Amino acid sequence: MAEGGEKNMAMVLEELRSFTYKEVPKPVAGENNVVIRVHTTGICGSDVHYWAHGKCGPFVCCGPIVLGHESSGIVDSVGPGVKDLKVGDRVAMEPGVPCMACNLCLTGRYNLCPDITFFATPPYDGTLAQYIEHPARFCFKMPDHMSFEEGALLEPLSVAVHACQRSAITAGSRVLITGAGPIGLVCLLVSKALGATSIVLTDMMENRLEVAAKLGATATFKADDPELLAKIAAHGPITQTIECSGFESALTLAIRATTGGGTIASVGRSGKPSQDIPLFEAMDKEIDIIGSFRYRNTYPTALELVASGRVNVKPLVTHHFTHKQSQEAFETAEVGRGGAIKCCIHLIDGYEPTFP
Repeated sequence: MAEGGEKNMAMVLEELRSFTYKEVPKPVAGENNVVIRVHTTGICGSDVHYWAHGKCGPFVCCGPIVLGHESSGIVDSVGPGVKDLKVGDRVAMEPGVPCMACNLCLTGRYNLCPDITFFATPPYDGTLAQYIEHPARFCFKMPDHMSFEEGALLEPLSVAVHACQRSAITAGSRVLITGAGPIGLVCLLVSKALGATSIVLTDMMENRLEVAAKLGATATFKADDPELLAKIAAHGPITQTIECSGFESALTLAIRATTGGGTIASVGRSGKPSQDIPLFEAMDKEIDIIGSFRYRNTYPTALELVASGRVNVKPLVTHHFTHKQSQEAFETAEVGRGGAIKCCIHLIDGYEPTFP
């Protein structure tokens, strides 16, 4: 039995595509840490990769693991050194904890820290457990009017904030976003908030393009449209492209659609580690191809965007599941069943979502 007589139940991935609902040790808050009663966890594409294939890019599961990293919850206990949070505070958790000692951390690029511990990135467990411990400095207090779903979605929103910052999107930008999944859609929302003049999205799934249109995309096109380049050009010149699918064809499209001197941010990840792309075409156009990995120092910005109403992430949440329905949730997220965009798992018994 866990400390204090309280159980800490978790969904543990012990075999591919199969969770085991079991008790795990309940954490105790360290000096500068808090223990959080997890409320809501969104399912990310990386979670689905680990669940289905046991790996995501270079990260490989080496044993049982608790998935989940897009999360919000309630502070359950605090360590003796914690001053800015108290029991009962509603918080969103930035899932990565860097070493803060290496050169990358000390120069401000802590998302690239080689020793970062990140929820649900092997070998570290994630947030599909009722209680987790986390440094207080990476927990962000939410205002009362923010829902737990919005708190969880600060994580993918931070990916978008970082990608848009890296791409220097601003008033007057003409943006192409390839891939209209959750990350592509939050990139749309952030690009709008930053004042982009035109935002075009491409995808293979009609329902995702319909959501993009409702969220304010200037235009949406099927990725296999034979006239795609010409149709995108009508909304150009494309100054920045954010590639959110990870597919070779999308990177090729990005190079051919982006104007000379423009920028392509590579955000999406697929199962193919190497990509065959027309690099010399990018060279001849002096296109800057940049990587955008996770985020750094973006959670306060993401929180302000949502809390102020500048960005509305609620339309992205299409499906809700209880903790014990995690298997169904992952099966739904994997194939986009029922038009799924973002599936949220709620770990608090009896919670009744108010949207959609």
